[in-house]
Amino acid sequence: MLAKLFPELAVEVASSVEAPHLQLTLEQSDRTAIPGSHLSLIAEVGLAADVHVYSPAVVGYKPIQLQLEASPEFEPAAVVYPQSKNLYLKAIKENVPVFEGKFRIVQDVKVAATRDFIESLGTEGKTITIKGELRYQACDTRVCYPPASVPVEWHLQVAPIDRQRSPEAIRHK
Repeated sequence: MLAKLFPELAVEVASSVEAPHLQLTLEQSDRTAIPGSHLSLIAEVGLAADVHVYSPAVVGYKPIQLQLEASPEFEPAAVVYPQSKNLYLKAIKENVPVFEGKFRIVQDVKVAATRDFIESLGTEGKTITIKGELRYQACDTRVCYPPASVPVEWHLQVAPIDRQRSPEAIRHK
Protein backbone atom coordinates (compact mmCIF):
# COMPACT_ATOMS: atom_id res chain seq x y z
CA MET A 1 0.00 0.00 0.00
CA LEU A 2 2.79 2.40 0.92
CA ALA A 3 4.48 1.78 -2.45
CA LYS A 4 1.30 2.76 -4.27
CA LEU A 5 0.69 5.96 -2.30
CA PHE A 6 4.29 7.15 -1.92
CA PRO A 7 6.48 5.19 -4.36
CA GLU A 8 9.56 7.32 -3.69
CA LEU A 9 9.47 6.35 0.02
CA ALA A 10 8.89 2.63 -0.41
CA VAL A 11 11.69 1.76 -2.81
CA GLU A 12 14.36 -0.26 -1.04
CA VAL A 13 16.40 -1.49 -3.98
CA ALA A 14 17.37 0.33 -7.18
CA SER A 15 19.77 -0.45 -10.02
CA SER A 16 20.55 1.25 -13.32
CA VAL A 17 20.39 -0.69 -16.58
CA GLU A 18 22.09 0.36 -19.80
CA ALA A 19 19.53 0.91 -22.55
CA PRO A 20 19.72 2.69 -25.91
CA HIS A 21 17.92 6.07 -26.09
CA LEU A 22 16.62 6.02 -22.50
CA GLN A 23 17.67 5.90 -18.87
CA LEU A 24 16.32 2.84 -17.06
CA THR A 25 16.30 2.30 -13.32
CA LEU A 26 14.85 -0.86 -11.79
CA GLU A 27 13.38 -0.63 -8.32
CA GLN A 28 11.34 -2.86 -6.02
CA SER A 29 9.16 -2.13 -3.03
CA ASP A 30 10.65 -4.86 -0.84
CA ARG A 31 14.00 -6.58 -0.51
CA THR A 32 12.65 -9.55 1.48
CA ALA A 33 9.32 -11.34 1.56
CA ILE A 34 7.58 -14.50 2.73
CA PRO A 35 5.38 -16.83 0.72
CA GLY A 36 2.13 -15.12 -0.26
CA SER A 37 3.59 -11.58 -0.02
CA HIS A 38 2.76 -8.92 -2.59
CA LEU A 39 5.40 -6.52 -3.88
CA SER A 40 5.89 -4.00 -6.68
CA LEU A 41 8.58 -4.17 -9.34
CA ILE A 42 9.20 -0.81 -10.98
CA ALA A 43 10.87 0.21 -14.22
CA GLU A 44 11.55 3.94 -14.06
CA VAL A 45 12.18 5.34 -17.54
CA GLY A 46 13.78 8.67 -18.34
CA LEU A 47 13.72 10.12 -21.85
CA ALA A 48 15.53 13.14 -23.27
CA ALA A 49 13.43 16.25 -23.97
CA ASP A 50 12.73 15.49 -27.63
CA VAL A 51 12.39 11.69 -27.33
CA HIS A 52 9.19 9.65 -26.92
CA VAL A 53 8.12 5.99 -26.79
CA TYR A 54 4.72 4.69 -27.81
CA SER A 55 2.18 3.72 -25.17
CA PRO A 56 0.57 0.25 -25.16
CA ALA A 57 -2.61 1.93 -26.47
CA VAL A 58 -0.95 2.69 -29.83
CA VAL A 59 -2.09 0.95 -33.01
CA GLY A 60 0.33 0.35 -35.89
CA TYR A 61 3.51 1.19 -33.95
CA LYS A 62 5.74 -0.72 -31.50
CA PRO A 63 4.66 0.17 -27.93
CA ILE A 64 6.78 0.01 -24.81
CA GLN A 65 6.13 -3.30 -23.05
CA LEU A 66 7.38 -4.82 -19.79
CA GLN A 67 7.20 -8.62 -20.00
CA LEU A 68 8.23 -11.00 -17.18
CA GLU A 69 9.35 -14.58 -17.74
CA ALA A 70 6.89 -17.09 -16.28
CA SER A 71 7.96 -18.83 -13.08
CA PRO A 72 6.29 -21.02 -10.45
CA GLU A 73 7.96 -18.84 -7.79
CA PHE A 74 5.66 -15.83 -8.30
CA GLU A 75 2.38 -14.77 -9.89
CA PRO A 76 2.33 -11.48 -11.81
CA ALA A 77 -0.61 -9.07 -11.87
CA ALA A 78 -1.36 -6.87 -14.88
CA VAL A 79 1.34 -4.32 -15.72
CA VAL A 80 0.35 -0.74 -14.88
CA TYR A 81 1.47 1.98 -17.27
CA PRO A 82 1.04 5.71 -16.63
CA GLN A 83 -1.46 7.90 -18.44
CA SER A 84 -0.18 8.57 -21.96
CA LYS A 85 -0.42 11.84 -23.84
CA ASN A 86 -1.34 12.37 -27.47
CA LEU A 87 1.44 13.60 -29.71
CA TYR A 88 0.72 15.07 -33.13
CA LEU A 89 3.22 13.84 -35.72
CA LYS A 90 3.32 16.53 -38.40
CA ALA A 91 5.18 14.40 -40.98
CA ILE A 92 2.34 11.86 -41.15
CA LYS A 93 -0.47 14.06 -39.83
CA GLU A 94 -1.42 11.64 -37.09
CA ASN A 95 -2.07 11.73 -33.33
CA VAL A 96 -0.44 8.87 -31.36
CA PRO A 97 -0.41 8.01 -27.63
CA VAL A 98 3.11 8.34 -26.22
CA PHE A 99 5.15 8.65 -23.05
CA GLU A 100 7.70 11.45 -22.67
CA GLY A 101 10.04 12.66 -19.94
CA LYS A 102 10.20 10.52 -16.80
CA PHE A 103 7.62 7.83 -16.01
CA ARG A 104 7.16 4.57 -14.11
CA ILE A 105 5.92 1.18 -15.21
CA VAL A 106 4.75 -0.92 -12.25
CA GLN A 107 4.45 -4.70 -12.15
CA ASP A 108 2.93 -6.15 -8.98
CA VAL A 109 3.73 -9.77 -8.16
CA LYS A 110 2.67 -12.24 -5.49
CA VAL A 111 5.28 -14.62 -4.11
CA ALA A 112 4.20 -18.25 -4.47
CA ALA A 113 2.65 -19.93 -1.44
CA THR A 114 2.38 -23.48 -2.73
CA ARG A 115 3.48 -26.36 -0.52
CA ASP A 116 6.35 -27.23 -2.91
CA PHE A 117 7.65 -23.66 -2.93
CA ILE A 118 7.41 -23.31 0.86
CA GLU A 119 9.29 -26.60 1.31
CA SER A 120 11.97 -25.45 -1.17
CA LEU A 121 12.81 -22.57 1.20
CA GLY A 122 14.17 -24.92 3.87
CA THR A 123 15.09 -23.21 7.13
CA GLU A 124 17.25 -20.46 5.59
CA GLY A 125 15.04 -19.21 2.74
CA LYS A 126 16.39 -18.43 -0.71
CA THR A 127 16.85 -15.67 -3.25
CA ILE A 128 14.61 -15.75 -6.30
CA THR A 129 15.36 -13.87 -9.49
CA ILE A 130 12.49 -12.35 -11.43
CA LYS A 131 13.58 -11.90 -15.04
CA GLY A 132 12.01 -10.23 -18.01
CA GLU A 133 12.58 -7.67 -20.71
CA LEU A 134 11.57 -4.14 -21.58
CA ARG A 135 10.74 -3.75 -25.28
CA TYR A 136 10.29 -0.35 -26.90
CA GLN A 137 10.94 1.87 -29.88
CA ALA A 138 12.28 5.34 -29.13
CA CYS A 139 11.74 8.22 -31.54
CA ASP A 140 12.85 11.83 -31.58
CA THR A 141 11.64 14.75 -33.69
CA ARG A 142 13.49 13.48 -36.79
CA VAL A 143 13.83 9.70 -36.64
CA CYS A 144 12.45 6.52 -35.09
CA TYR A 145 15.27 4.28 -33.93
CA PRO A 146 15.20 0.50 -34.45
CA PRO A 147 13.12 -1.36 -31.82
CA ALA A 148 15.14 -2.34 -28.74
CA SER A 149 14.85 -4.95 -26.03
CA VAL A 150 16.63 -4.70 -22.68
CA PRO A 151 16.86 -7.58 -20.20
CA VAL A 152 15.64 -6.71 -16.70
CA GLU A 153 15.82 -8.59 -13.41
CA TRP A 154 14.99 -8.14 -9.77
CA HIS A 155 16.28 -10.21 -6.83
CA LEU A 156 14.10 -11.05 -3.84
CA GLN A 157 15.10 -12.85 -0.65
CA VAL A 158 12.23 -15.11 0.41
CA ALA A 159 12.26 -16.12 4.07
CA PRO A 160 10.63 -19.32 5.30
CA ILE A 161 7.39 -19.14 7.21
CA ASP A 162 7.91 -19.19 10.97
CA ARG A 163 6.16 -22.37 12.07
CA GLN A 164 7.16 -22.18 15.72
CA ARG A 165 4.21 -21.71 17.98
CA SER A 166 4.03 -18.62 20.19
CA PRO A 167 4.75 -19.12 23.89
CA GLU A 168 1.62 -19.96 25.92
CA ALA A 169 1.79 -16.68 27.87
CA ILE A 170 1.25 -14.48 24.76
CA ARG A 171 -1.29 -16.58 22.83
CA HIS A 172 -4.75 -15.15 22.16
CA LYS A 173 -7.40 -16.89 24.18
